Amino acid sequence: MTLSLPRTGRFTVFAMALVYTGLTFGAATAPVAAEAKTGPYYTATLAAPTDENRAVAGGVAWACKDDKCVANKGTSRPMRICRGLAREFGEITSFVAKGKQLDADKLAKCNGN
Repeated sequence: MTLSLPRTGRFTVFAMALVYTGLTFGAATAPVAAEAKTGPYYTATLAAPTDENRAVAGGVAWACKDDKCVANKGTSRPMRICRGLAREFGEITSFVAKGKQLDADKLAKCNGN
């Protein structure tokens, strides 16, 4: 006795597998695409302009122009990211993570004060 599906049964299984894969892949990638459209996760203003356009600091890749730097989300806490950036570029006058600005006390700690 052979266990096989009729031709229409095999086609149905194949079609369902394609639909399932498409839905799963779409659901997995949709939040990433939506997050990418919102802009940078981190925004920093440096006390002095920098000549570097790109740098890795605090575990994330930064794009800088004059005294403004932006980066996508990293895996560390915002304070750690801020400290890494301060070590690389010097004093930071403003640091925003996901739209929330660090208060004066945390900014002072970020700068090592």
